[in-house]
Amino acid sequence: MRDLTDSVIVFYSGGKDSAVLLDLAVRHFKIVHPVFMYHVNGLSFQDTILKWAEKKYGVEIYRVPHFELSTMYRSGAFSKADRSVRQIKINDIYAHARDAFGCEWIAAGERCADSTIRNAMIRKTGPIDAGRHRFYPLAYWLKSHVVSYITQRKLMVSPESKTLGHSFAGIVPKDLAKIKVEYPEDYQRILSAFPLAEAAAIRHERTHEQPGHQAPTGAG
Repeated sequence: MRDLTDSVIVFYSGGKDSAVLLDLAVRHFKIVHPVFMYHVNGLSFQDTILKWAEKKYGVEIYRVPHFELSTMYRSGAFSKADRSVRQIKINDIYAHARDAFGCEWIAAGERCADSTIRNAMIRKTGPIDAGRHRFYPLAYWLKSHVVSYITQRKLMVSPESKTLGHSFAGIVPKDLAKIKVEYPEDYQRILSAFPLAEAAAIRHERTHEQPGHQAPTGAG
């Protein structure tokens, strides 16, 4: 295993916190291993930010299926249920990344200000969780600090953030409805993986359609 001061694993989503986290890691560690977890592989807006980060930092981003997919496939969320799929947890992904890179330490983007749960978690161990080999460089940052850093360092965040208000993080009906309009080809790619997701997107559209509003035709 490499020393903590030598190399580190960073889980990168393309969102604001992970953009800052990756930039800090590259500035302070000799070797950085970025890992990206996908729900649907090959979405154009995600490929855009991943290619940008790889070019900017001279790294190869390791792509792995998101651990949530196992639960989705087993339960039949947006697709036919398959109980033969092995249940995967986030710790399984951590273990896989550590084994793949021979690197023990993970830099995480959680902040105390995110939620009461994350605040309690970080307060319990401090910004360095020696027992779990995880540390939190942004532990005491506020959202304003993150935004300021991104502006000063001229960092790019995932393009779908402008539409969704955050990076794509799963099959969420309200997000699908927006992707259907802004990224129709990616929407079809999502439906190829999760055929029943379209019903959820349509239901959201109809539920939130304003009285007297004419839904656009031909979108997606």
